[in-house]
Amino acid sequence: MTGVAAIGAGLAAIAAGLGIGLVGSNAVQGIARQPEATNEIRGAMILAAALIEGAAIIGMILSFLMNK
Repeated sequence: MTGVAAIGAGLAAIAAGLGIGLVGSNAVQGIARQPEATNEIRGAMILAAALIEGAAIIGMILSFLMNK
């Protein structure tokens, strides 16, 4: 792996970590404010985390493929 691919993969991982952290933080705040909506908030949080992870994986794959 060369430097450019490593930087691209690292940026994708950092962005995914920040995104999932923000989603989790806001979900906990939402559940604390409205406990009766726990199931809906949890479902939306899991879906958002999965989409963020998918985008991160695509970013990592593209950084490796564009390096060739």
